[in-house]
Amino acid sequence: EKPVLFKQELQNEEAKEGKQVRLTCELSKPGTPVKWMKGDTVLCASEKYEFKQQGTVAELIIRDVKSVDA
Repeated sequence: EKPVLFKQELQNEEAKEGKQVRLTCELSKPGTPVKWMKGDTVLCASEKYEFKQQGTVAELIIRDVKSVDA
């Protein structure tokens, strides 16, 4: 079985504090589980973090962005 690769890697995004930002990546295989991390910390779905995945595209939405989210 072929390894899953990034067809489109994450890009840096800018957002104003208090707004939201959307990070998107595209994988080579649809339905592949994605684990979103900040450093060594695995992010969990919450009011701050929302995860979406459709086909090969995975998205992380960060709400109420603060400087510590960089």
